[in-house]
Amino acid sequence: MKTAIAPCAVKELGDKRYRCFFELTLLVMGGKWKPIVIYHLGRAGVMRFSELRRSMAGVTERMLARQLRELEADGIVTRTVFREVPPRVEYALTDLGRGLVPILEELRDWGAAYEQAMDAEGRFRGPGYENPVPGLRSAV
Repeated sequence: MKTAIAPCAVKELGDKRYRCFFELTLLVMGGKWKPIVIYHLGRAGVMRFSELRRSMAGVTERMLARQLRELEADGIVTRTVFREVPPRVEYALTDLGRGLVPILEELRDWGAAYEQAMDAEGRFRGPGYENPVPGLRSAV
């Protein structure tokens, strides 16, 4: 017999309303672009806006700027402005942000295993696998 999960009280942190830590985590790092920003910064260490944009096919400048502002406000990303001409701005992960990188690497590994499982069933359509993931465990 499964134990019923009691509903949690609504909590607030800044502008975020959530009932559990999982929900809070998804509010902070969820969405289409935030995990990709975090993943790229985790791999590169420090990136400029233009580098991030080039590494993320399909993201608009406006959307990337918005996602970076939200990640900065949530304490996941730091933004460093250098007083130079032309101005230079660099983005990096905070300690909290770096804590998300292993989680995103696990999600990447699961995605690779899922793609392979779908290919084995003849359901995968695409140009081929991405670069192989070293030490990939079968997650599916």
